[in-house]
Amino acid sequence: MKARVMADGRLSLPADLRKRHGLAQGGEVIVEDTGDAIVLRTLDQVVVRAQALSRKLVAGKTGASVDAFLAERAQEAEAE
Repeated sequence: MKARVMADGRLSLPADLRKRHGLAQGGEVIVEDTGDAIVLRTLDQVVVRAQALSRKLVAGKTGASVDAFLAERAQEAEAE
C-alpha cells in the first residue's frame, strides 16, 4: 500500500486501511521509530501489546497482580 506524506508532515492513509484498523472516523496512532522503519499502531493495538507483555513478565510470579500490589500498599498505609 502506498501513502503520501505532505510537506507539512501530514500523512494520508488509504481508506480501506483506516477502516480495517478502526480509524475510519480518524483517531490517534502511536508512531515508533525502530531505526530502520517507521511503525504506526493504533492506541488499541498498543494496549493489547502492553497487556501481553505484562502477562508474560509476571507469569507464575506470586504477588504480581494489581490486587496484590494494592493489598500491600493498604498494609503499609495501616502500619504508618
